[in-house]
Amino acid sequence: MEKIFGEKAAFETPKPEGLLERILHIATNPGDLVLDSFLGSGTTAAVAHKMGRRYIGIEMGEHAVSHCVPRLNKVIDGEQGGISKSVGWQGGGGFRFYRLGPPVFDEEGHIRSDISFSVLAAHVYFSETGHPWRDNTASPFLGLHDGRAYALLYNGILGDKGNVLTRATLAVIREEIVRKDANFSGPLTIYGEQSRLTPATLDREDIVFKQTPYDIKART
Repeated sequence: MEKIFGEKAAFETPKPEGLLERILHIATNPGDLVLDSFLGSGTTAAVAHKMGRRYIGIEMGEHAVSHCVPRLNKVIDGEQGGISKSVGWQGGGGFRFYRLGPPVFDEEGHIRSDISFSVLAAHVYFSETGHPWRDNTASPFLGLHDGRAYALLYNGILGDKGNVLTRATLAVIREEIVRKDANFSGPLTIYGEQSRLTPATLDREDIVFKQTPYDIKART
């Protein structure tokens, strides 16, 4: 293996695009989802893109930024290396690049004690709706989705009002909902350490209360 300045090159065994093309041609159809959990230099994603497959690539190394992203950008721009000519690739399409946040749960499936409100809020909202939480505001109200509102009382988001559902904390949540949609009158799911509202009140207010940490589960 050729060395540069006494160190090995970034990728000792880069896979040729032609090999990946043959594998994907045998194992997948256009529109299928291809997963490469060790993306490396991005060859699998590049070939999948050119072949009309959807793809997910996972890479922990810095070359996710230094190699994979630039390579896919070149693919989108229509670069003519690898299998481009054989598949008639002219460019197009796009991809999304995400960075994983800190883990919510420890090895035993318990919520980590140092987790921030925003991280837990993102987990709760995605678990409930299947969609990413984008508001990222300093409010217990997380958002509306499919006619339901979601809120989280955690980590002192309301200061001295605490993480307990009371008439006072509910009033704050309701005010935030009105700011978002003055006509909203649907059901509300609230996560918190404890509820001091009676079951009858929760039922009358159309509230589903879920207790942290017990009702927050790791997605499997």
